[in-house]
Amino acid sequence: MASMAAATPDRPGSPTPPGPRPIRRLQEAVINRIAAGEIIHRPASALKELIENSLDAGSTSIKITVKDGGLKLLQIQDNGCGIRKEDLPILAERFTTSKLSTFSDLSRLTTYGFRGEALASISYVSNLTVVTKTKADTCAWKACYADGSLTPAKAGATADPKPCAGNDGTTITVENLFYNTPTRLSALRGSSEEYNRILDVVTKYAIHNPHVSFTCKKTGSPSPDVSTPSSSTTLQAIRLLYGQTLAKELLQVSVSSSAKGKGRAPSTTGDISDEEDLDSNESWSAEVQFTNANYQAKKMTLLLFINHRLVESSRIKKALEAVYNGVLAKGASPFIYLSLQIDPRSVDVNVHPTKKEVHFLNEDVIIERIADAIHEALIGQSQSRVFEYQTLLTGGIAEVPSQKSKGKRKMQVDNEGEEEEPRPIPQDDEGAPGGSESMPAASQQLKRKVYSHHKVRTSLKDRTLDSMFPVMHPSQRTGSSDGDSGLGTPGTPPTPRDRDKEIKESQCFLKSVKELRAAVVRAKHHQLGEIIAQHTFVGVVDDTRCLSLVQHGTRLYLLNHGALAAELFYQLGLRQFGNFSRIRLNPAPQLRMLIALAVDAEEGIRRNGLSKEAVTDRIVDILMERREMLQEYFSMGISENGRVETLPMLLHDYTPNLDKLPLFLMRLGPQVNWSEEKACFDAFLRELAYFYVPEPLLPDEDSRGPDTASQGADGAQEDRHETITAGPETTNARKAVLWQIHHVLFPAMARYLTPPKSLLDRDVVQVADLPDLYRVFERC
Repeated sequence: MASMAAATPDRPGSPTPPGPRPIRRLQEAVINRIAAGEIIHRPASALKELIENSLDAGSTSIKITVKDGGLKLLQIQDNGCGIRKEDLPILAERFTTSKLSTFSDLSRLTTYGFRGEALASISYVSNLTVVTKTKADTCAWKACYADGSLTPAKAGATADPKPCAGNDGTTITVENLFYNTPTRLSALRGSSEEYNRILDVVTKYAIHNPHVSFTCKKTGSPSPDVSTPSSSTTLQAIRLLYGQTLAKELLQVSVSSSAKGKGRAPSTTGDISDEEDLDSNESWSAEVQFTNANYQAKKMTLLLFINHRLVESSRIKKALEAVYNGVLAKGASPFIYLSLQIDPRSVDVNVHPTKKEVHFLNEDVIIERIADAIHEALIGQSQSRVFEYQTLLTGGIAEVPSQKSKGKRKMQVDNEGEEEEPRPIPQDDEGAPGGSESMPAASQQLKRKVYSHHKVRTSLKDRTLDSMFPVMHPSQRTGSSDGDSGLGTPGTPPTPRDRDKEIKESQCFLKSVKELRAAVVRAKHHQLGEIIAQHTFVGVVDDTRCLSLVQHGTRLYLLNHGALAAELFYQLGLRQFGNFSRIRLNPAPQLRMLIALAVDAEEGIRRNGLSKEAVTDRIVDILMERREMLQEYFSMGISENGRVETLPMLLHDYTPNLDKLPLFLMRLGPQVNWSEEKACFDAFLRELAYFYVPEPLLPDEDSRGPDTASQGADGAQEDRHETITAGPETTNARKAVLWQIHHVLFPAMARYLTPPKSLLDRDVVQVADLPDLYRVFERC
């Protein structure tokens, strides 16, 4: 054993433990960059700090511009009080603020910011530029910052603030965010994800501050993604930003520490009183907007503001989720907006670097009372639930009987029986439907006998699949249009925003235009207007004769949609006089060439001994002399070298047949009285309306069959032969015209047309009435 021990080699000794490392004082730049990483996590957190600064400055308008999700550019412009020029040198230094001076000021804090770290942190991770102007200044001042101090805007210049042009308020531009922290930059998601986070922050602050106008858009975008007006309300802001579907299901309660507070829920413990738990200096109040049991979302949306500060609280969120557990189905979540006002002496706001969390006294009691108030409101509302159920194969939704109907209702049905099936109606806790004492008891069921000849056999709520897929004319699949309305190119599917956009009446002080508008109102036929406004489109009967069928009630009408369209476009022209959107022609055709084409087709010119060249020159001269007036009043642009660049757009998602453009331009010469203002406007708008009227398109000459000419003796055979032998371009063009008539023209008539009595002479004919048809069948 001793020999074995002697043969074993000696093991090396363990390394000597190192001595303590020296403690060093970090450089100021390193300290500030570390602190910036705690406060500025992503572009949305930087924007939150900037929005709060703008609100502290008393702004009523905040405009935000973003590029690449805020990483390349994040700019916020407000109309607040501005920053004094003397304060600009220390603006981006850490712990410089105008909100407090002593530590005790935290207990009376009513502003968003107080530490003075936001702009300093941003300047350490981006290129920061500030342009500001107070009301007392004669000009604005521009300053650039880097690492918390002033820096020259250009090499060789001084770092002092420079005078520049600007409005009252402050514009802060953050460029190249996280350019010097590549690890943070690579950890961020794509620009779309960051932009969505920015929109979420702007939306929340816009709802909580309805008196402030918020606008947020991408650089180069013609329209903002978030836009709210000033002088609004919280409910209106929620409706604008989250939609009518959510807003119509909202309930509201107000809770306060006062024993008689509106919406106060009683304490569930029974032994806790207001006097025992809340002193006079710990008063609080809460306003809650929340959805009822009819609204269900996949993810809960909680907008929590404590003393106007956007914060997060897991305890409040769990308590509110528990309230809805017994109301909503599993997997469904509500929308809740909670604004809690607490005495500043009871709130500790300095508990998180980004101030997204706060602590306050009596947290459990306050949360419990708010949850009880919400639960009480939900229980009271849930006594009568509203469910939509399908009654038609086409997807129609049954109407809900109103409380004022006293047990009687009118429903649109599609079955053939003479009597409806009895359906149960909502009951409240007193046994009366809808809470009305005059309605039948809960044990009774609603019955009403509806005879077949009084049934309206259609549903105004139906929507067909082809309405979602626009069919465009082959010649309209390229090109562009512009205008204040931000229209897309003809041939692109109409967006819901464009389709639902209202055509507002322009403001015009010309006496002639006012008289023409008044004449339209005086000539209105009220019964015909009701038919057009509440019609149901049946179909185009004969597109060559411009005949269509519509239904109103139990009656069927045959309309000349060409005549109605001419009146519609005339009235739309009057409605938008001087404020038209434009259709841009690219390439712009020569005015003389178009008029010459139309003049060559007129056979009566040579019979009257006129020269076609002289007629063309005369019409061209008339239009060229008045091209400035045409541009100003009608947005009809003619260049100095005689090219037609733009045409007035009368109706969104509707492009006229440009094959009629030569005839339209030619008729402007002889048909318009250019010497009298009122007659000139009236005749021009009439000709413009005729240009817009949809008309059947004849097949191209090369697409007709070889024996088409031989069928001339029989017009009916010729029409049928042309339809059969029409090429694909003509077929697509006809489909486009029919689609526009159905899905664009008739909805526009229902919305804007003021039909005159003259249309009843020959353009609107009643062809059937259901009660009369039943009388005929009874005689048979």
